[in-house]
Amino acid sequence: MSIYSMTGFGSGSAEADGNIIYAEVSTVNRKQLEIRFSLPHEFSSFEHVLRKIVQDSLSRGMVSVRISCNAAGTASSGINRERVTALITAARELGRELGVDGTLTMAQVMTMPGVFNDSNTEVPEAVKSATEQALQSALTNLNNMRRTEGAALKEELTNRLELLEDLREKILPETANIEQQLKQRLLDKLASADLPVDMQDERFLKEVLYYADKADVTEELTRLSSHFVQFRNFLNGQDGGGRSMDFLVQEMFREITTLGNKAGSGAVANIVVKFKTELEKIREQIQNVQ
Repeated sequence: MSIYSMTGFGSGSAEADGNIIYAEVSTVNRKQLEIRFSLPHEFSSFEHVLRKIVQDSLSRGMVSVRISCNAAGTASSGINRERVTALITAARELGRELGVDGTLTMAQVMTMPGVFNDSNTEVPEAVKSATEQALQSALTNLNNMRRTEGAALKEELTNRLELLEDLREKILPETANIEQQLKQRLLDKLASADLPVDMQDERFLKEVLYYADKADVTEELTRLSSHFVQFRNFLNGQDGGGRSMDFLVQEMFREITTLGNKAGSGAVANIVVKFKTELEKIREQIQNVQ
């Protein structure tokens, strides 16, 4: 399976009864699915059908759908020509006043309210079917683009995951004898403070061992390895997506922070900083993964 980018664009068209239907779909990053339509006024009667088509194809993101219709022949008889003329004239006059281009395309005009006469607002079934076909085509092209961008994202994220795995390996020798090191550090501090140390005192030894055991990072290292495996599964399209990856990255942040605090070593601290830097880059990139 593939991972998909959250951003993309696709277009499609279909023809019926002398009408050419154009569909354009674009997506940007958004945690939930939000769909916005720009339709010819009379097409609003079956917007719910078009919305369902989009929902069946996309699960997350801010989705903008634009449908336009170029009518031909007798199909234009339902157009309110006075309304069209008024809109075009008003746009030109406003453009001159503001010093900008006020030219409207016919595709833009056809999406405005009042362009079609109320007596002819029923859209023929053939046109509805063509609209659905154009939208499906646009979604297919959109997903092809998102898949291509997703492949590039996967490669980049895989490279960064390998960097994290390398950094974990560098931590291993630095923490191999950390309990003994901390035990010795504690004894040295006691000695430097001229405090008596009785190595035969069982209670004292238990306290020293307890202090040293708190520095054991085996559990954190094991969990990181497990998270790496799961993240790679997500990259391969198994049981997850952008939100699952985001949760996993948060868990990695928690584990590496705990590890750094436990180790109390300058060498480990430097590795932890590099690890977190790479994690932050991963976090930014997965925001664009569906």
